[in-house]
Amino acid sequence: MYDYIEKVLISEEELKEKTIELAHMVSNDYKDKKLLVISILKGGFVFTADFIRALSIDVTVDFMSVSSYGAATRTSGVVQIRKDLDNDIKGLDVLICEDILDTGLTLSYLKKILIARGAKTVKICTILNKPDRRVADIEPDYVGFDIPDEFVVGYGLDFAEKYRNLPFVGILKPEVYAEY
Repeated sequence: MYDYIEKVLISEEELKEKTIELAHMVSNDYKDKKLLVISILKGGFVFTADFIRALSIDVTVDFMSVSSYGAATRTSGVVQIRKDLDNDIKGLDVLICEDILDTGLTLSYLKKILIARGAKTVKICTILNKPDRRVADIEPDYVGFDIPDEFVVGYGLDFAEKYRNLPFVGILKPEVYAEY
């Protein structure tokens, strides 16, 4: 699978350092609050696992699967909730933990839904941010790395359900996804 990586964009060590830095910021900001971290599946689970282990505060964790991509490389523009939360979020401070903020369509939709369900606050923490692709009017509250408009995989991000297990974020060679 390494043969299909054009180059490493963010190393394993850089990801570890930034994740710890983000966890320290969140721990300070939420030290006296009831924080619910919502991991967005499937891509966000790797970052979320590392992130919550680095937090120095008590948190609860839940999961959602929300997508506007399906098997494509570009968003369809239609957001689908594939797995919903297990618990009520009314009155809670919510932190959405995501692998990448790209067009913003999915997270913009999700943030509105969570506010409508009664969350006290909803903020976004993403390890990767692609501001050049933003369509929706949304920005992350906590961001690890701003990245260029390249097709990236690894550290939870996939192409056709592959490459999630790479310990770094790499740029996928265009010939791998060209037909999609």
